[in-house]
Amino acid sequence: MGNHDSGSSTCGVIAAFLTGMTIGAVVGLFLAPQTGRESRETVVRLARRVGEDVRDFSERATDTWGEVVHKGRAALNEAGGIVKEAVDAGREAMHQGRQSSPESFNTKS
Repeated sequence: MGNHDSGSSTCGVIAAFLTGMTIGAVVGLFLAPQTGRESRETVVRLARRVGEDVRDFSERATDTWGEVVHKGRAALNEAGGIVKEAVDAGREAMHQGRQSSPESFNTKS
């Protein structure tokens, strides 16, 4: 369960980084001594780069989420198997206890 929190904080850090990078680039464009055409070309390049970064991040996040789901299912299956074994062992022990001493289950006061 702790892995979920770690994944959320990692996503938040990456999103904050991308947001900061974008804001810094835009502010830099407005403060740089360029012509309007050069600024527009720079904005287009930046938009493409940010789009590629977001696509890459999305793909990594999707892969990571798939791994988390797979590991979660495996853990649930394993836990279910352990519980089933424990229940079966308890039934077997109770069955053996009844067979070995049936008078202990007859409670006459």
